[in-house]
Amino acid sequence: MPVTVRLFARLREIAGADELARPRAGTVAEVWEALVAEWPALAPYAGSLSCAVNAQYARMTTPVSDGDEVAFLPPVSGG
Repeated sequence: MPVTVRLFARLREIAGADELARPRAGTVAEVWEALVAEWPALAPYAGSLSCAVNAQYARMTTPVSDGDEVAFLPPVSGG
């Protein structure tokens, strides 16, 4: 079963979609690495991302299971 990947703000613009289906990976980091392989322009955001698994903030080392939703959120600024 695939993993749903949600992208927000600039990440969504780079990938051209706010939601993607991807094969399950072992960890959040592996999901991110697969996205960077497909869209190298995402790479500079790696050090400042927030991520979540199933709407719960998570670390890049968090395991990902079949059917999970993984979200990546870049830093947001504004007033």
